[in-house]
Amino acid sequence: MKVFGTQNQESMKQKKDVKEEAEKRKYEADTIIFVYNADSGLFNMLTDYFQKMVSPSKYSCNLCAITFGSTGMKKKWKTFIAGLDMPVEFLHRDEFLNRYPAMDVKFPAAFVKSGSDISLLIPHTEINKAKSMDDLINLVTKKIKEITNIKT
Repeated sequence: MKVFGTQNQESMKQKKDVKEEAEKRKYEADTIIFVYNADSGLFNMLTDYFQKMVSPSKYSCNLCAITFGSTGMKKKWKTFIAGLDMPVEFLHRDEFLNRYPAMDVKFPAAFVKSGSDISLLIPHTEINKAKSMDDLINLVTKKIKEITNIKT
C-alpha cells in the first residue's frame, strides 16, 4: 500500500510539474511585434493618411500601405493575424524605440519577443519587397515557421 501511495504521489507531482510548465510557457510565449514606419499621434496619423491617399507611391510604410485601407486594418490581414498561434502586437516607430532604445533598425520591420529577448524577424528590406497582401502573408508565415522549427 505504501508503494502505491508513493507512485501516486510521484504521478501527481509529474502532472503538477507539466501543468506548471505549460502555464509558464503560456506567459512566456513568443510575441510577434510589427512596427510601422510611422510615428504615433493624431497629427502623424492624419499626415500619413493624406500622404497615402495623395501620393501612395511615395508612402514610406509598406506595412501600412498593404495592411490598411482608408477605413482601417484590412479584413484579410486582420483574419490572418487572428489565426496566428501566437500573440501579435503592433507598434509605431516612436513607441517601439521608446521601449527598445538599443535597437538600431530601419522600419517597417517585424520582431520576435521571447521572454525579455527581442530579435529581428523580418527586416525592412523584406517587408518592402512585398507587393501584395498575399506576398506579406506568405513572408510572415515563412518566417514564423522558421522560428518555430528552430525551437522544436
